[in-house]
Amino acid sequence: MSRYSDRVETIREMARSRGWDAVILTNNDPHASEYSAPRWHQVSWVSGYTGEGEIVITDDHAGLWTDTRYFIQAERQLRGTGIELHKTRVQDQVLIPEWLSRKFEGYDEVVVAVDGLGISAISVAGIREAIGTDRTAIANIPDMLSPLWLDRPAIPQTPIITLGTETVGWSRTRKIAWLRGWLNDKGLDAILLTALDEIAWVLNVRGRDVDYNPVVMSYLLVTSDTVQWFVRKGPLAPDDHETEDSLYELTADGINIQDYSDIGMALSGIVDDDYIKSLFVDPATLNHDLYGILKENSPGAIENGKSPVALRKAVKNEVEIAGMREAHLEDGVAMERFLYWLETMVQAGEPLNEYECSAKLHELRSEIEGFRGESFETISAYGANAALPHYVTPEEDSAELYANGLYLCDSGGQYLFGTTDITRTVPLGPCTPLEKEDYTLTLKGHIALSKIVFPKGTAGCQLDVLARAPLWNSKRNFGHGTGHGVGFYLNVHEGPQEFRQNFNKQAFLPGMITSDEPGIYREGRHGVRHENLILCVEAGENDFGRWLRFEPLTLCHFDTSVVVRELLDDSEIKWLNDYNERVFLTLSPRLSSDVAAWLREKTRAI
Repeated sequence: MSRYSDRVETIREMARSRGWDAVILTNNDPHASEYSAPRWHQVSWVSGYTGEGEIVITDDHAGLWTDTRYFIQAERQLRGTGIELHKTRVQDQVLIPEWLSRKFEGYDEVVVAVDGLGISAISVAGIREAIGTDRTAIANIPDMLSPLWLDRPAIPQTPIITLGTETVGWSRTRKIAWLRGWLNDKGLDAILLTALDEIAWVLNVRGRDVDYNPVVMSYLLVTSDTVQWFVRKGPLAPDDHETEDSLYELTADGINIQDYSDIGMALSGIVDDDYIKSLFVDPATLNHDLYGILKENSPGAIENGKSPVALRKAVKNEVEIAGMREAHLEDGVAMERFLYWLETMVQAGEPLNEYECSAKLHELRSEIEGFRGESFETISAYGANAALPHYVTPEEDSAELYANGLYLCDSGGQYLFGTTDITRTVPLGPCTPLEKEDYTLTLKGHIALSKIVFPKGTAGCQLDVLARAPLWNSKRNFGHGTGHGVGFYLNVHEGPQEFRQNFNKQAFLPGMITSDEPGIYREGRHGVRHENLILCVEAGENDFGRWLRFEPLTLCHFDTSVVVRELLDDSEIKWLNDYNERVFLTLSPRLSSDVAAWLREKTRAI
């Protein structure tokens, strides 16, 4: 047996001793963040699987639920653990609530144990509904694994910085005033913000509590006349002057600084004062443990809904857009220098592996003033490894690159003035006809979405087909979303807008920044993805209404050497040539003469 199968059995023993029928484990932190700090990597600790997903353990079954992005990775990492893969985002999928309902059909009562800090209120409600509210008992065990996970990491506390209006446009006092105006319009007394990027946006603060996401583990409670930030986890480090100055600035703006661990106590007495009769929460990011405290102490005060901050944050103001343009200019220079270096090394026959490529790109970005790290872990994947959409590039025994086939690099940077996310698939030499076809059809889909003009009120689920149609027409597809919102020096993944087949009715608005990244993945052979970030802008108004379009922010050429010309129509060729020419004219003055000359050849019109 492996250490992971031993851990599964230990949890089973715990469940038997306490009368639990099922245990649900997640990698979620108490804020339902997409990415979490190591303290909350419970699925990874139990199974060795490092992707996204949730585990259910019963007396006779252990299963991991994850989507198409992670199937290959999960199958590899779960071998020998006794944990079965349950596939989601596929036809005939059976999600956890439905699976539990089927598993325990006929039971008078089903006891489901959860770590209430690591599962959202809305997720628990879904489980209750599926099994039956009257026969579901939820055992809430905060930090359930701590007695077993003896070297469990602590709650992170990293330096906090503040951003001024010259960087973000809106001051925190203006944002808090806007939030209070929203409360007043809704007839509400208070709002509890639990999503980390929303809190960072409102307070104009940034931290490093979560890798790649510049957020601070905290809760924010705003009323008509008070703002309480639950953020302190312990004494500051003696040399942490950044945080000390930031907290002083926040206090001067009327922010009451509290201990992170005191949020439960504060919520238990939230309606003791007569003026707080209604508290707005978002059950999608409020954890089950805190929701239980509110339900127990003030059930009549809770108002559930979607946080207004997500949409307000997604529409960038003029200052943020200017910063994002600067970030993509700087990032584009680094990318072209990297691609020049990559081609030079490969053509010279120099030994080179995936991890060394990732390290070189980091080195080039690090030279940019204001660089604060990657916006996610760089995916540096050659050949068959690129068929894993979320491939983790290993530092040891990384795959060697050769002068043939396709290399995929999906990467991004966090800068004090913006966030980037870019994927380029690069031919390193001769490619097969199938590689060329997949490359071109994926590019065709990318172009279709990038150049569309569409009426105001159109949602991403209505546009997603544009990127997929060239692939569908050839009976090809990809399992992930086509695009996600991107924060301003914040999380690289944000909503509420997206390009995805899910029926998300959120319309695109001018100022939204979203990725455009269709792909094709052939297990054991190759993967292709082309990604730019695109800005939604006005496209005019006429008798038929108001129109919008997208403007590419990303500045980095698309390699045309393997494009199958007859698969693109004249308008697509024009878009590609115009884009590559714009990249050359914009970046070449910032490049050395040899890189600029190389880029000139790479961007010649086809």
